[in-house]
Amino acid sequence: MSFVVNDLRCQKIHMRKLLIVFWMGLVCAAPSTGQSRIDCSSFDSRILHCPVRYCVMLPPNYDKEAKKYPVLYFFHGLGENEQALMRSGGWGLIEDLLRTHKIGDFIMVAPEGRGSFFINSADGQNRYNDFLLQELLPQVETHYRIIRTRKSRGVTGLSMGGYGGLRLAFAHPELIGSVSAQSPALITETPSQLNADLKNAGPLAKLLGSVFGNPIDVPHWKQNSPFELARKNQVQLKTQAIYINCGDQDEYGFYTGASQMHKQLTAEGIRHEFHLYPGRHSADYFSSHLGETIQFHWQAFAVGEQKVK
Repeated sequence: MSFVVNDLRCQKIHMRKLLIVFWMGLVCAAPSTGQSRIDCSSFDSRILHCPVRYCVMLPPNYDKEAKKYPVLYFFHGLGENEQALMRSGGWGLIEDLLRTHKIGDFIMVAPEGRGSFFINSADGQNRYNDFLLQELLPQVETHYRIIRTRKSRGVTGLSMGGYGGLRLAFAHPELIGSVSAQSPALITETPSQLNADLKNAGPLAKLLGSVFGNPIDVPHWKQNSPFELARKNQVQLKTQAIYINCGDQDEYGFYTGASQMHKQLTAEGIRHEFHLYPGRHSADYFSSHLGETIQFHWQAFAVGEQKVK
């Protein structure tokens, strides 16, 4: 993750949308090879007041069969966008898992999250969580053939997206049946400690301030804290499939937050899978463990008729 923040404000979306449409035309013009199909599109958000892009990976036989599929939402890291998996080779890795029958068919959805941490901002100007629940999920799950049940709905994320995925799943366990996070941006410092640290933090202070307030809005911070939400909803989380991993040399110290979450979930009797692997906060680390997170979700979906050969 890089804290060099790109300016992704709404007025620049239209130009980038034209480039995506051109790219989509090249993809759609390619001959069918029996592989998964990737649809990238956007729709105008009434809540966010601008277009929001997303990419959807559809199973190889999606256009040939009328059945419905489980869905996995992918939340990207800071400085990335909805095409992060395509650029990193993640889509190809998933193709390999399908080809070797390590997973079965499901739909994967990667929305553009910008620097939102996938939550509402403290000042209410960027209501990304409301957009997720009120617009994105209904848009995707009515437009595509998705099994609209808790057990068949999962969320995964990297870094900032790992925070957002855990936050969404722990806040809404009635909607999300499985959640995984790689190197999640779980910050263990208190808001008062953060405020002291952020006085001279430059771009980082601006970024966190735009989401959590500057100074940090304490009620908002607690309302969105995965730690607080896990404690509040621990009964419901006992029926949720949870997976977390992190590199033991993570430059941002996120192994501390991941380890603390592991200890808290263990103390609360919440079953989960946790791994502290050798590695840094890097694309190589994420790609080397992406396969096991995808397999974790496939096992969690447990759709009766969709069994791996």
